Amino acid sequence: MTHSALSTQHSALVVVTGPTAVGKSDLALHLSLEFGAEMVSADSRQVYIGMDIATAKPTLAEQAAAPHHLIDLITPDQPYSLGLYQRQAYAAIDDIIARGRLPLLVGGTPQYINAVVEGWRIPAIAPDEALRQRLYAADSHELYHELQQRDPAAAARILPGNTRRIIRALEVLYATGQPISAQQAKQPPPYRQLRLALTADRPELYRRADNRVDQMVARGLVTETQRLLDAGYSPDLPAMSGIGYRQIGEYLSGQCSLEAAVQRIKHATHAFIRHQYTWFRRDADLRWFDNTSGQPYAEMTQLVSQFLVADQ
Repeated sequence: MTHSALSTQHSALVVVTGPTAVGKSDLALHLSLEFGAEMVSADSRQVYIGMDIATAKPTLAEQAAAPHHLIDLITPDQPYSLGLYQRQAYAAIDDIIARGRLPLLVGGTPQYINAVVEGWRIPAIAPDEALRQRLYAADSHELYHELQQRDPAAAARILPGNTRRIIRALEVLYATGQPISAQQAKQPPPYRQLRLALTADRPELYRRADNRVDQMVARGLVTETQRLLDAGYSPDLPAMSGIGYRQIGEYLSGQCSLEAAVQRIKHATHAFIRHQYTWFRRDADLRWFDNTSGQPYAEMTQLVSQFLVADQ
């Protein structure tokens, strides 16, 4: 039995988030089938065409089972920004609502989630490619230190290894003379929101993440990475710096063994999970459900039902 009739409200948005490998996709698919909903991806890597395995992109079967939006948008060498994602996400959500369907904002990129649900006002500064090339050639640790000195609030929200976001923050600072953190005001969107988050015990979560890395390698991550490199996508591209592709690229260039590359992927994934939780703790509106030993789908489905009925 589905509850698709309940998804005809004009402003409801359900968020499904949580750390990597916690089970978000399975939950979102369950809710999508239960409520006749459509998924809007909030994953910064799933926008890239041809980057499927390391991004844990929905399979063709999953995409056939429920509509997915904001995946496979651009090639790995095309620029993409948080501001562009936000505009495309709002357009997708508004379109889904206009058709009487329920939008599910699904993903584990906290900045993408927050930009949408909090209505960040993102500085509209055009990319300066010459500046970016100069900064990419510089030492990333020195760039991060500069950002810490000049915009500590922005630096606190960025991992030291996230060169792309460090450079973007410096780019805005250079162009405007003002810290990017001071320009990111908020204007909440006109959606009633229910924000759901899955969690699991940390050892179990790391185990699942490690298993997923092993499965990615078994599914052909090395071949996929080689294909991207053969297509002319430089390992220096921001897209190719994502977890999985960067480490396998190091293996393919002879910098390390495959075993070492896989271990580096696992360590980087653990670090990203810790970073995700740092962001999640800032959102007091998240409703947490433990997915360690059992799927809490019944309770979550009931909560969504109550949320949708209250909006009628």
